[in-house]
Amino acid sequence: MTEEKYAGEWGAANAAQDDVAFGEQGARLTYGSYLRLEQLLASQQLESEPAAHDELLFITIHQVYELWFKQLLHEATAARDAMMASGTSGSSGGSSGDNRVWWAQHLLQRMHVIERVLVQQIDVLETMTPQDFLQFRQALAPASGFQSVQFRELEFLSGAKDPSFVERFKGLTPGEKERLRTRLAEPTLWDAFLHVLESRGLPVADDAEITDSVRRTAHDRARYADVWALAEALLQHDELAAAWRARHVVMVERMIGTKTGTGGSSGANYLRSRLDLRYFPLLWELRSHL
Repeated sequence: MTEEKYAGEWGAANAAQDDVAFGEQGARLTYGSYLRLEQLLASQQLESEPAAHDELLFITIHQVYELWFKQLLHEATAARDAMMASGTSGSSGGSSGDNRVWWAQHLLQRMHVIERVLVQQIDVLETMTPQDFLQFRQALAPASGFQSVQFRELEFLSGAKDPSFVERFKGLTPGEKERLRTRLAEPTLWDAFLHVLESRGLPVADDAEITDSVRRTAHDRARYADVWALAEALLQHDELAAAWRARHVVMVERMIGTKTGTGGSSGANYLRSRLDLRYFPLLWELRSHL
């Protein structure tokens, strides 16, 4: 068989396979099997005895949070990598660094939508009364949201790196420790943004130069519109993270007041100490210099 004939027959076979209508695949893949629903829906295991009605809601909300954290890490990592690749030729998303900057901004905008959902989920959790929460709260100790590895990964990737957390965090698996150490060692979203500025010929040697460079993109949007839009997308990510922290602490105060957290932290007091955290302080400070 000649190479041309083989290629032609192979292409025809694939075309025929592509033409097969949905539903005619012999049930090789179903909605349930694709989403692993049997495993997923078996993952809500209550610890209270007798079973407290609202524990299922509590578990579901936090498992959904972890799924969204996974998606946020997926998008933030891709956005960071796109920014780091800007200023080079050739890419799967386009032929210029500008396309990568657009892609990074697009992914950050998707993150904004997800982060708004994270804030709104607290409304669902607050349909649980403090009395109902106390029915199973003791069964949770010493587990705590403080121990969410993915949440810490997201903070590290955003620029709020805290190496001491890896040592202070009890109960980490070797794999989780490795993930956090990797995030501590790799570039952040801010590092990637500085790369974008530098690739566009804007100086970034120190905070003063960075501030001046970003101010320049703000006032010369005919030339730097995409860079300024990227800066605003990063700031929006920061603002929404702050909104989630603020909404979260109020919810905790409503549920448990000043009680100690299940993981041993000071509870609402610890959460309040995190309210002033900013991933990109120079972008906030810039508002005073525009």
